[in-house]
Amino acid sequence: MQGKTIKPSDMEAQNDKPFEVPIGDTKEDIKARENIISNVYRSWYKANPSKAVYNANLKDYINVRFLSINETIHHASMSYLSTLAVLQLDLILKNAYQVGKPQDPKPDNKNQSGFSKMLIMECPLVGIGTAKLTVGVKKKTGMKIQYCITAINT
Repeated sequence: MQGKTIKPSDMEAQNDKPFEVPIGDTKEDIKARENIISNVYRSWYKANPSKAVYNANLKDYINVRFLSINETIHHASMSYLSTLAVLQLDLILKNAYQVGKPQDPKPDNKNQSGFSKMLIMECPLVGIGTAKLTVGVKKKTGMKIQYCITAINT
């Protein structure tokens, strides 16, 4: 089974050339999806020098940092749908809405140690289902940092 061919109008991070998101679970497929996600963030950084997007639901900015990229590459590359979700990074950051109450960071997760709370957010995506956006709230500053994006199988 083949992946979805993405046209430049869908995503600009691939030098305006169509590309295919691999659908399989081989090491090569996962590595290819990691590269696609990395390119999405590279393109997004160029288009957003402030590295932040205003989220209407939170009434605050969600910042994208190195941790955001690493966590998302690691988790989203494991799934075809999650990789497709990351292609809509800007839309997710702007339109995700918080579900449930803020959660405490996982005590055994070193990457969450700098956060006082973790916010779980969702954003419906046509053709994919629902994207889950995890946002960490920094302990000292209260700054909201995108932690991870994945697709939720619905």
